[in-house]
Amino acid sequence: MRSVNPYTEEVNWTYDLFSFDECESRIESSRAAFSGWSSFSAEERTKYIFKAGQVLRQNVDVYAEIITKETGKPIRQSREEIENCAWLCDYYAENAVGFLKDELVDTGTEKSYVTFEPLGIIFGVISWSFPFLQVFRFAVPAMCTGNVCVIKHASNVPRSALEIEKVFHKAGFPENVFNTLLIDSKTAMEIIEEEMVDGVSLTGNIVTGSEIGELVGGLVKPLVLELGGSDPFIVLEDADIERAAQVAVRSSFHNTGQSSTAAKRFIIVEDIVVDFIEAFELEIQELKVGDPMDEETDIGPLAKKEFIDSLERILKDAKKKGAEPHVYGEEHSKGFFFRPTLIPAASTDMKACNVEVFGPIATVITVKDEGEAVIVANSTEFGLGAEIWSQDLERAQNLAKRIKSGFVVINGMVEFNPRLPFGGIKKSGIGRELSHYGLKEFVNLKTVVVNR
Repeated sequence: MRSVNPYTEEVNWTYDLFSFDECESRIESSRAAFSGWSSFSAEERTKYIFKAGQVLRQNVDVYAEIITKETGKPIRQSREEIENCAWLCDYYAENAVGFLKDELVDTGTEKSYVTFEPLGIIFGVISWSFPFLQVFRFAVPAMCTGNVCVIKHASNVPRSALEIEKVFHKAGFPENVFNTLLIDSKTAMEIIEEEMVDGVSLTGNIVTGSEIGELVGGLVKPLVLELGGSDPFIVLEDADIERAAQVAVRSSFHNTGQSSTAAKRFIIVEDIVVDFIEAFELEIQELKVGDPMDEETDIGPLAKKEFIDSLERILKDAKKKGAEPHVYGEEHSKGFFFRPTLIPAASTDMKACNVEVFGPIATVITVKDEGEAVIVANSTEFGLGAEIWSQDLERAQNLAKRIKSGFVVINGMVEFNPRLPFGGIKKSGIGRELSHYGLKEFVNLKTVVVNR
């Protein structure tokens, strides 16, 4: 397993893959650890979670540099990711005990209540785009409830995976409550198929999600899937265009556009489309593309070389269907760079408007009115996030009800917040992460009725 620096194209670190026997041994150790960890009170478990947040804050720069070396993410954004992980730890350390209290229900009996009990080993199959945060948002809630976690991280971020395991060790967690397996996809499927785990959480693409979903469903195990999106960004005629354009660039090009919640389709009412594109382009031109370790860099290289070809195919399809893309910034002779690109007159039959574009390509689709905006917004197989821009908040909230997605933001962008549930509908996924909803995805909601 090789970790390659997307900027220098040099190998950072190389690791041997674990054998199936080694995985089996580690999972057995996790099973043994579950017995002790699940017997702890929620108050005891959250003390460890709080310490994990402290470890993250004490080593922000160390972990941020690893993220940037493995994914090409600009260093400022890498630090922000670690800080968000620490925030998540604080949130659950402060709130998990209350979330997990028995819920009393008046049924006319002596006592009736619902209790939340851990299931066992929860297997996380994690993507690389937010290599620390996507692990923490899965594992921390699961461990708060008394579950233990085993992860298979993406093949290009093995160092991040191992460092995350060390975070929990440094925080004093009992051995094997959290385990990292350096394995390929085939071994991960074997682990699930052999029923070595009690639940699965996947962050990835539709193809992988469908395969794992079919397998886990056949075994009747609990499952959470976060499978990406093609988020619409709707701008109505009464919007603050300048502010919308500023946020549009942040939403679209954060992490070099490699985010499932990045705004990808800008759906603009025809009366203001010219003004919006002008403001949008001015903002794009301010972006600095270059060395991701430079504090001033906004756009780094893509995480993998093969992603360049994928984005080129999407642009080729758009050009074939009449697009004239606007490309910004200078070319780089080194690194896996793809320059920020705007397709100002996109049509809904273009791949750029239908597939999950994982890179710095933004499309503008012109519509007549908000009714057509809703039709276009809901026209893809995705339903993760959405943004709506209007100064009429009542109008915007009514419009939000018509958007088929798991998360809608009015006059802002979809961002991480541990207090809010995150997840999608349609082919963007199943289940939720974060908040008290995500905390209860991998528990037995047990009903207890007491009679005299």
